[in-house]
Amino acid sequence: MSRSTAFAVFGFSILFFFFFFLWPIGETVRGAFFTPGQGFTLGYVLEVFRNPVYVEGLVNAFLLAVVSTVLTLLIALPLALMADRCLFPGRMLLSGLVLVPMILPPFVGAIGVRQILGQQGALNALLESLGLVSEASPVDWLGQGRFWGVVIMNALHLYPVLFLNITAALSNVDPAMEEAAENLGCTGLRKFRRITLPLIMPGVFAGGAIVFIWAFTELGVPLMFEYTRVTPVQIFYGIRDISGNPFPYALVVVMLVSTVLLYAVSRYVLGNSAHGMMPKATSQGGPRPMTPLAAWGCTAFFGGVTVLALLPHLGVILAAFSSQWYGTILPTSWTLGHFEGALGHSLTLLSIQNSLKYAALATLLDVVLGIAIAYIVTRTKLPGRHLLDAMAMLPLAVPGLVLAFGYLAMTQPGKLFEFLNPVTDPLVIIVIAYAVRRLPYVVRSVAAGLQQTSVTLEEAAQNLGASPLRALRRVTLPLILANILAGGLLAFSFAMLEVSDSLILAQRMKDYPITKAIFELYQLLGEGPYLACALGVWAMLFLATTVFAANLLLGKKLGGMFRL
Repeated sequence: MSRSTAFAVFGFSILFFFFFFLWPIGETVRGAFFTPGQGFTLGYVLEVFRNPVYVEGLVNAFLLAVVSTVLTLLIALPLALMADRCLFPGRMLLSGLVLVPMILPPFVGAIGVRQILGQQGALNALLESLGLVSEASPVDWLGQGRFWGVVIMNALHLYPVLFLNITAALSNVDPAMEEAAENLGCTGLRKFRRITLPLIMPGVFAGGAIVFIWAFTELGVPLMFEYTRVTPVQIFYGIRDISGNPFPYALVVVMLVSTVLLYAVSRYVLGNSAHGMMPKATSQGGPRPMTPLAAWGCTAFFGGVTVLALLPHLGVILAAFSSQWYGTILPTSWTLGHFEGALGHSLTLLSIQNSLKYAALATLLDVVLGIAIAYIVTRTKLPGRHLLDAMAMLPLAVPGLVLAFGYLAMTQPGKLFEFLNPVTDPLVIIVIAYAVRRLPYVVRSVAAGLQQTSVTLEEAAQNLGASPLRALRRVTLPLILANILAGGLLAFSFAMLEVSDSLILAQRMKDYPITKAIFELYQLLGEGPYLACALGVWAMLFLATTVFAANLLLGKKLGGMFRL
């Protein structure tokens, strides 16, 4: 790539981020602090902290994030240590199954959790049959207000993100440092606390930050559990009055500032605690044999977590095959009709077509822009390339709910981007929203491939007369094709099942993507929830294929896709 072309790509990328990342955030901030005819005011933001309903929503969102992150860490950390350090029966199979929770959108899994853990769910029916609980007073497993249902769903869906990051960090720990500690008498939990944990803290923080931000701003799961006293749901319902009500803007700004502050504080406390370490191990590490009892204990723990993680999937699958399931351990009648209905229903068929169109266009934009950005960052010396790299990663740190609301705000009547208003035609703005949110996956994946490919191959091609662009097309891109495919697969699959952008930006039935169709179907009486589950199963099969394909292409490097 010539210097002039690199500058042109750099300029286009900066403009793209300015208009479709900074601009929507700026519109939201402006709506919270400025009112027509009155100018700047802090009144709306301050009112958020005076209104007990809004304060309760913020407190609940914070508690959801904290408890979800802690529970996710308690699940992921032992699993990562076992997978990296221990040899036990079924290790390879169980390590591969860690990815299973990622193949189902969490708000779809919430349907399955409610079928199993609800007061008239399968677990209470099992306990009633054993005489352990009374039919008149079933156990409320999800808790009043559905708080624990949301926490459980968040943890079971997000622990693979933390697991991948910690596993990648453990693979970079030099065994010589731990061996030196053992030689000095530091063993067991003390060695882990004093040596191993500080060394893997960057991985813990990277995954934990994603989990915290995701749980703090999660919209779909609270909606499915009817947990309305939480800020994301309050913002969602406030969108109906976005034209004349400034409080949705104020809520979004408070959530954005809270996210940034919490991230900054946690990074200062945890992110700077890493110790220096050689880039590669200086001695041979790897998993080690264990006593039979300990080995089977690891298998039991790993298997138990996997079974729990599969419960939402099992609930969705059983509901999709059932025509009646209420107050019994298993459905009382079975049918395949919901799967036919999910593909033949006017709403679902159109939603599949819409999702394929939105996701395909967004992925194409991500691949082109991602290759260009990764090349500039890794192959050029342009001033500002590190800023471009940081901006490409920022969508991971900014909640999807905030960006989706910003896109809606910037396209309101009278705004500069009014022509992109989703009420008229959401195609362009949804494609841009999906692309911005998933661009980091492509940039990270392509950058990793370029860093592993020697630049001398391109230089040799250019010395033989190839232009920089031809050398890139004929030499470099074929060598990093696996990385491009992996990043593109992740971008496409997660765009297909994007929740926040879909729920907020798709406002007409004919424009609904899959996730919005599932949400609307679940609200219907009769067979609506069963059709929603059947559509969720189709989505699950699709996402399973793409995630496992990306895992085969990237291996342990997959964890780098979920790192701030």
